[in-house]
Amino acid sequence: MKTLLIGILIIAVVLAVISKIHPIGKKVSLYIVLGFIALIMLIPFYMMFVMATHTTSEIYSFPPAMWFGTNIVTNLKNMIQAVNFPLSFLNSCIVTFGNVILVLFFCSIGGYAFAVYQFPGRKVLFAVLLGTMMVPWTAGIIPWFIMMSKLGWLNSFQALIIPSCANAFGIFWMRQYCQNNVPVSLVEAARIDGCSEWTIFFRVIAPILKPAYASLGIMQFVNVWNDFMQPLMILRRPEKMTLPLMLKTMVGDRGTDYGALMFASTCAVLPLLIAFLSASKFFMSGLTSGAVKE
Repeated sequence: MKTLLIGILIIAVVLAVISKIHPIGKKVSLYIVLGFIALIMLIPFYMMFVMATHTTSEIYSFPPAMWFGTNIVTNLKNMIQAVNFPLSFLNSCIVTFGNVILVLFFCSIGGYAFAVYQFPGRKVLFAVLLGTMMVPWTAGIIPWFIMMSKLGWLNSFQALIIPSCANAFGIFWMRQYCQNNVPVSLVEAARIDGCSEWTIFFRVIAPILKPAYASLGIMQFVNVWNDFMQPLMILRRPEKMTLPLMLKTMVGDRGTDYGALMFASTCAVLPLLIAFLSASKFFMSGLTSGAVKE
């Protein structure tokens, strides 16, 4: 550890000297630092992929294995024997995609209304909406559970999809994006041309909101896909379990096959990586939109 700290200190001093010598050196130093940070963030994912190909004894060995093993087929068989992964994967897809689609629809409509329409009490209502974001979700767990029970939504996916389909953060996100990127003159021009309000939204506004859709969609996708607490409280039947609950059942009191668990975790993480990479262009433009005023 002492040698590692000395090495990091020496590298930091060298980068500081390089950045002072020439302007290009400053940019090179910045890229090196960012690359080092990215490497640190990728190490846990890499180790998870590596451990998915090893046995439990190899995972516990020291020093740990840093390269892929040959036990991937056995881990796959053990995972299939332990849990019904395809069914849990399908359940997670139903809950996640159903929630994301509804969130994008209702939050974009709400954000567009707050940004474009002038109606009495708009500022007060938006302030109340922002106030709800300051209340921790855990403070409403018991009322939420009682409400789902009264509606008869226990052991059903409705309780995981519908209540959060118009969340405060999504409306706030869309409202800010609409204010920075949707000209009011464009909406007025569409009205003069005879377009209805729904036609204006779907034919004129929605295409402009693609970066905001991608950003909010990815964030909501990650939150719902990884959610553990709500499914734990609502879903009681094994055939209704989502992936986080299924992974929890693989951890046993009398021993855990960590090779199979890491393989299942890898399969559960891959959709998140694919979703982010497929929409990364729109995601970054959505995050930076409005950051610079011209």
